Amino acid sequence: MNPQQIKIMLDLQDSMNTKVNANWQTQGYEWYRAIWVECAELLDHYGWKWWKKQTPDTEQVALELIDIWHFGLSILLQSGTKPELIVAQIQNQLVIVTDEHDFRLDLEKFVAATLNDHQFHIGLFGRLMAGIDMSFEQLYRGYVGKNVLNFFRQDHGYKDGSYRKHWHDGREDNEHLVEVVLSLDTTKVEFKDELYVALKDRYSI
Repeated sequence: MNPQQIKIMLDLQDSMNTKVNANWQTQGYEWYRAIWVECAELLDHYGWKWWKKQTPDTEQVALELIDIWHFGLSILLQSGTKPELIVAQIQNQLVIVTDEHDFRLDLEKFVAATLNDHQFHIGLFGRLMAGIDMSFEQLYRGYVGKNVLNFFRQDHGYKDGSYRKHWHDGREDNEHLVEVVLSLDTTKVEFKDELYVALKDRYSI
């Protein structure tokens, strides 16, 4: 687990939250509530209805976990803990392993802990990642990709309605994002900057 990658994610989350509200850390936003609502959506993608046949959509579950990671990082940053200490905390606690065979039980433990103290339980989140065979690299790639795309949208008229979600070839920006991310070296510190430039190049065609 690369500490530089963790630091990049923390910086991106702080920047995005600041873009929404410059004083976000003092607003008392209920990040924990966003987490448990996302967990409910995640469970729908995984499947829980015993009266019908359901197959887990692990790709959608992974996307929901990435969304939860956004809110979790926000809780950690809002605590006032120094970023370098948060990096160490994540390194120590994000153990991607589980001994639970039923993913849904791990999910319920995570939700219960979240509702109990309104904190982000990194270790329990790691169990969820393990439950769908999600690596730290996949989390990083997905997280940075989603963040950079959100910034790109804001910078190109998302708020005033002038942004084009469908690009020159008729495909959505999310599809272009997936292609561009796979073409870049995610281990480079410049990954997020190179990703933004690559999106800009495609958008301007």
